Amino acid sequence: MRTSLALAVSAALVAGTALGLAPAAQAADTAGSLRFVDITGDGGTVLKANVVTPAGAGSTARYPVIVLPTSWAVPQIEYLAQAQKLADSGYVVVSYNSRGFWQSGGEIETAGPRDVADASKVIDWALANTPADPAHVGMAGVSYGAGISLLAAAHDPRIKAVAALSGWADLIESIYSGRTQHLQAAALLGGAGYLTGRPGPELQEILGDFLSSDLAKEEDMIAWGRKRSAVEQLDRINANGAAIMLGNAWGDTIFPPNQYASFYEKLTGPKRLEFRPGDHATAEATGLLGLPNDTWTSAHRWFDHYLKGVDNGVDREQPVQLKPRSDAPYEGYADWKSVDANRRKFGLGGTQRIWANVDSGADGGVVMLSNLLDQFFQAPPVASIPLLPRAFAGVWQSERYDGPQRVRGTVKVHTTVSSTDESGTFVAYLYDVGPLGLGKLVSNAPYTFHGRTPGQPFGVDLELFSTAYDVPAGHRLALVVDTVDPLYIEHNPTGAQLTFSSPAADPSYVSVPLRSE
Repeated sequence: MRTSLALAVSAALVAGTALGLAPAAQAADTAGSLRFVDITGDGGTVLKANVVTPAGAGSTARYPVIVLPTSWAVPQIEYLAQAQKLADSGYVVVSYNSRGFWQSGGEIETAGPRDVADASKVIDWALANTPADPAHVGMAGVSYGAGISLLAAAHDPRIKAVAALSGWADLIESIYSGRTQHLQAAALLGGAGYLTGRPGPELQEILGDFLSSDLAKEEDMIAWGRKRSAVEQLDRINANGAAIMLGNAWGDTIFPPNQYASFYEKLTGPKRLEFRPGDHATAEATGLLGLPNDTWTSAHRWFDHYLKGVDNGVDREQPVQLKPRSDAPYEGYADWKSVDANRRKFGLGGTQRIWANVDSGADGGVVMLSNLLDQFFQAPPVASIPLLPRAFAGVWQSERYDGPQRVRGTVKVHTTVSSTDESGTFVAYLYDVGPLGLGKLVSNAPYTFHGRTPGQPFGVDLELFSTAYDVPAGHRLALVVDTVDPLYIEHNPTGAQLTFSSPAADPSYVSVPLRSE
């Protein structure tokens, strides 16, 4: 009944918030456990928040507390269903709208220093105004809330446990990997920010420079992103020793999984890494509605052990848990390095020359949609490999495999490239190709270069986005490269050509990580 009531309250608040009427929802308090409050953040900025406390909480009892910053552009009622579940199991939960969004004051800082300071201010408020235990403080969040939670763990030693879901640890590697602007991701974030909040002048300038491909501002953009990346605060995070759980989706088109896996390997405290099928925040979405959800179940177990001391075995399980993009069960690994320890190569022989600025038909899909279809229907983007126009796409194929190939981890491409211009972009795609030539997308990644001598070959090492994909027996793998993908901004001058070769002294290849049987 309490779960159903929480869902009903959530639905009512969504409608109310859309009309600017969220404060009136205070009358829908669930037996006195839910209340809406104003919290003074950094510099006096008012943060709109809600608090859920365990039923019957008295003035003397103390409970572990979990602070939940909202996702980018999402109202403060985002976590109510999960907050009620946590409160029912003995937590104080404080969720707040990040500054600059919806009814909170201030401007959007994009996980800047003020956002990190806000997190500590919310903890201060919770300790002073709720039955929260100062020795048992946790933070969690989805997307933007995950990024803020990780950064806060570097600056506030009171935080003992974190569940960072569909977030980022390296902002540059997330939306500028391969030195290539992730166009749809940045446009989606920027548009949502303007629609639901108040972007500050710094964000407006950075977003404009990013989308306009202003190379003169590249160093400034990278410096801005590094200040907002937990990987740059790694020493402080490790020194504080918070237990950190990271969860993400294989197909996250905003914060791809590679950067999370790399960050995970560098953590020295208690840690856990979980990857599942889906796109950005879709792996957690049903849990936000109060429905059964593997990601949130893991997060609850994580907090139960590291904030409440429950001996639930989460600390004795394999810390890396992967759900393949099929109906296969979860797989456990001792660390990320063990995931792709077994590799198999196929060569990229010969020389292929392609014209730039024409979409060959191979692409990575649509942000938030394509990988959602893959999550629920195992229907990734497809391309007919035999029909791809060879003037605009380079194609190499492996031999046909007698048995299934269980791709796990990060596919790596090594090749030699030359261009008719000093700048250029190409996108590499790995396809699972069936007997009729239909290719299902396994992974992809972009690569951009500047300042190269026209006609002079140079080596390229490119990591595709990490994945867990089962290639059926009788199929083969194909690497396709072209120069246009709606997901990314390309930097190919009109009439440019790219040449891919495989010198005898430095052969080109694809290195595919396979699960050890």
